[in-house]
Amino acid sequence: MSDKTYHHGNLAAELLRAAERELVLNGIEAFSLRAVAKRAGVSHGAPAYHFKSARGLLTALAAIGYERLLEAQEARQRTAETDSKAQLIAIGLGYLDFAEANPDLFRLMFSSEKPDRSDAHFDTAAKAAYGKLVEGVREVMNCDPHTHPAAMTQVAASWAIVHGLADLMISGRLDGPLALNDISDTDREAVLSDILLRPLAGR
Repeated sequence: MSDKTYHHGNLAAELLRAAERELVLNGIEAFSLRAVAKRAGVSHGAPAYHFKSARGLLTALAAIGYERLLEAQEARQRTAETDSKAQLIAIGLGYLDFAEANPDLFRLMFSSEKPDRSDAHFDTAAKAAYGKLVEGVREVMNCDPHTHPAAMTQVAASWAIVHGLADLMISGRLDGPLALNDISDTDREAVLSDILLRPLAGR
């Protein structure tokens, strides 16, 4: 397939899909523009034309990851009760949903030094995802975490809990302690929700 097939706005999207597939199948250490081009069926110069470098492509992919994270959280919120605690739990469950469905992308977004975190798209997307958590805590505590240190401490605690859970889940380290794969979906969600609520105990 020639590059011309994609040139009206489709090539960049196709390269991002190929980049994600390459990341999942071969890992970040083997990631290269040449491998992505081959997977996308385009010339070797196509990824560099659109993204400049492997880092540029990984940065764009990570930014899209943050946008998809927000989508997963908002999907959970739409089906949750409307009270502030239920909405905050939904934000956390959406975080876990995304991590489990996209472990390699999740690690690229949060654990890798490959993305350029000063990139405007990356920065905007990452801040939007962080803002979702801040807003959730603000609703529960009825004050702005940016001006109330106790509320910002709550943000940090909630983030630490959900991110730690996500990391343990995608590495398989919770399979033994919680046996999450051996219980019903309802019981699994109840266990995870209870853990997510721990930082807000007494509120």
